[in-house]
Amino acid sequence: MSEKGQKGQKGQAADEALDDEFSVEQLARMRELVRRYLVTDGSAFRLADHDPADTGGLSSDGKKDAKTLLRAGVAWLAREQEMLYAQDDWSLLVIFQAMDAAGKDSTIEHVMSGVNPQGCQVYSFKHPSAEELDHDYLWRYLQRLPERGRIGIFNRSYYEDVLVVRVHESLLRAQKLPKGLAGESIWRDRHEDIAATERHLARNGTAILKVFLNISPAEQKRRLLQRLERPEKHWKWDSRDLVERGFWSDYMRAYEEAIRATATPQAPWLVVPADHKWFARLVVAAAIVDRLEAMDLAYPEVDDAKRAEIEAARKTLSADDD
Repeated sequence: MSEKGQKGQKGQAADEALDDEFSVEQLARMRELVRRYLVTDGSAFRLADHDPADTGGLSSDGKKDAKTLLRAGVAWLAREQEMLYAQDDWSLLVIFQAMDAAGKDSTIEHVMSGVNPQGCQVYSFKHPSAEELDHDYLWRYLQRLPERGRIGIFNRSYYEDVLVVRVHESLLRAQKLPKGLAGESIWRDRHEDIAATERHLARNGTAILKVFLNISPAEQKRRLLQRLERPEKHWKWDSRDLVERGFWSDYMRAYEEAIRATATPQAPWLVVPADHKWFARLVVAAAIVDRLEAMDLAYPEVDDAKRAEIEAARKTLSADDD
């Protein structure tokens, strides 16, 4: 059996398990959460209107219920990803942006835990190399876009070039732009370039979801202290985290302007309250599934010739004496 045929059988099993284990009401609740935090028109967006500690009406006592919903989301996501891979028409790009310690890595790990690794590509973008700096700022990201049938995860993305590069002028100088191209309009120009790129991708079959994990300064401080106090987390410590924390207000202004300029129905932003990791994971899982469901995915239908081939193979195998 072909690889995609095997995936089709797994997808049917995932469908049945999902229908048996989780109710329509539970899945409807997850959709409601997505609508609460999705930004499809950034014209009136204000970051101050979004509480990092919000839990969408779920209290900490409801954490167990949230975990049940997350399991539903992960199973639901696995089903949709199977069909995405089998259909091989669309791709999905999910971008994660956040301040340090907001939980990007752990959210990706938990939400994508049920997805077949063959159908998912995760890229974490660090400081650009010398080769990358010799190209325009979008170049290195465009090399990593997901193929049709796959989900691509960007842990940080081209938005860094209107965030950290905006906050730190030395990084902009390192990009070696010709004279006259790094003037006052550069951030507006880059917002326009990014929006145009995302519009192009959407028109060519790449759906986009941009996730901003919105953590508060107080919660970030708690998590950074935890890294210092627990030996098993010392490997996560980076002294630059303290430096970047000192630019908090600059980053929030840059995030607000980027979301305002680039949130569209084709490439929406999901502004996720991230002070409670259990809740952030639930919202992200629901939103990814929501984007996949909008594609109206289905397993490919086989023609009469293929059905005849399958029936002949079944008869041959049934008659085969082991």
